[in-house]
Amino acid sequence: MRVLIVDDEPLARRGLRRQLERLPGVEIAGECATGAEAVRAIGAERPDLVLLDVQMPGLSGFDVIERVGTARMPPVVFVTAHDQYAVRAFEVSALDYLLKPVDPDRLRDAVDRAADRVRAGSGAALVARLEQLLARLERASPDAAAATPARAERLAVDEGGHIAFVERDAIDWVEAAGNHVRVHEGSRTYVQRTTMRAMMALLGAGFVRIRRSALVNVRAIRALEPYGKGSWVVRLRSGDRLLSSRHFAAELRAAVGQLP
Repeated sequence: MRVLIVDDEPLARRGLRRQLERLPGVEIAGECATGAEAVRAIGAERPDLVLLDVQMPGLSGFDVIERVGTARMPPVVFVTAHDQYAVRAFEVSALDYLLKPVDPDRLRDAVDRAADRVRAGSGAALVARLEQLLARLERASPDAAAATPARAERLAVDEGGHIAFVERDAIDWVEAAGNHVRVHEGSRTYVQRTTMRAMMALLGAGFVRIRRSALVNVRAIRALEPYGKGSWVVRLRSGDRLLSSRHFAAELRAAVGQLP
């Protein structure tokens, strides 16, 4: 098991390293002090397991997962000091976590469970659990309950070295792509260096998250086809067909119900 340690506290990283070095069959893939370092290291080192601190300045542990993408995220064990809501969310989503200060026996058990998951090749199940966790946290975030910011009526995008402007209502959907997003307008696609969360705040009401990596203009939806287990095929005016996640089914139904 190659394990990447991500924590902004040097003492915490040192303690985790010492405990891991005592475990047979464990190799330290690296240490990261920031979320941005973690995103780069996950892509470069391809660790088998990430010990991921939840509370970090800049990019939090949850932001790291969003940047990497749930489909590309290795098995993860969250490390948290006092975020009790996050602990409940981990338990509901069947994801492993460690409370600081980390108990050596709990760490050993968490690594053993992660090794079992790697051997079982349960990647699809991990993706589903991570999406469920992030959806729960996003709906319960204090920021989500704050007043809706003023929306942008048009979006400035990079188009081959110059700035172009795309009308907000002309955007069909937005797709997360690692550290970037892809903005789809008809047959055109623009790549922006930003996060999905920032795009949601910028575009505001009228756009709905149908899965972790896709934000859709409600007025661009032409039809919904049931796919099973709470998922839908979302047909857009551009001809694109997107698959929704069952974890965002309530948001999709509510948004479509608001259409005139």
